[in-house]
Amino acid sequence: MRTDPRNRSGRGANQTSRPLRRVPDQAVRPLKPGAEFLYGRNVVTEVLAGRRHVHTLFVAAGIREDARVRHLLKRASERRIPLERPTKIQLDDMVRGANHQGILIEADRYPYAALDAIVQSPGTVLLLDHLQDPQNLGTLLRAAEASGISGVVIPADRAVAVTPAVVSASAGAVEHLRIAQVPNLARSADALKQHGWWIVGLVEDGENLYTTDLPGPLAVVVGGEGFGIGPNVRRRCDLVVSLPMKGKVESLNAATTGSIVLYELLRRSQLV
Repeated sequence: MRTDPRNRSGRGANQTSRPLRRVPDQAVRPLKPGAEFLYGRNVVTEVLAGRRHVHTLFVAAGIREDARVRHLLKRASERRIPLERPTKIQLDDMVRGANHQGILIEADRYPYAALDAIVQSPGTVLLLDHLQDPQNLGTLLRAAEASGISGVVIPADRAVAVTPAVVSASAGAVEHLRIAQVPNLARSADALKQHGWWIVGLVEDGENLYTTDLPGPLAVVVGGEGFGIGPNVRRRCDLVVSLPMKGKVESLNAATTGSIVLYELLRRSQLV
């Protein structure tokens, strides 16, 4: 695979990148064990500010180094993260053509939190019952982080995990969330109930969200696409609510509905 000759001579490198340890040019290499590639400027910015162990920052040779890129290079230098300058074609190969914007990072896989850490912390908790779509999950996690959710619980089986696609869809917001991946969501709901949480399910036939008093602390359950909340989890719900629908469509998708509910809870908390 061809490489940019400027990498060998050092010409064309921005002054900002010099404090970083340069790694010799090489063909696209496999990921390190337990690592993954994350891409895009927003995502890489949040990863560098988050909890993951980062192995290498990749910045495409010849990229225009605007203020954001210079900030990334400075942050990586402060953390002593090695820098590589592959070609854009090499970056394309590394992430199979995903929209990397000339920036890529190799970091350990997402560090899930323990359920106990979420149970022991105050604040609203979000339970996601078998979401399948990475875009839906990423969008909902972005809203969860922005609205101040304390923690998120997802099942380990038959549900999308926190993959690079999900991180990208969340614009990196997942890097600042505590997410527990559990073997059984219903038992996790039981654990929350035992510690004082009220379990509120979001369904199509529930009470009107805007006219229903909601006790606290709350654990909000959002069901998966197509099937909603499963029967085992729904039996754990202390109450179920829905959004009023005035238009012709029958329902909204999980990400939209869940985001609306989270911001309604945030609005109510601001009135206290």
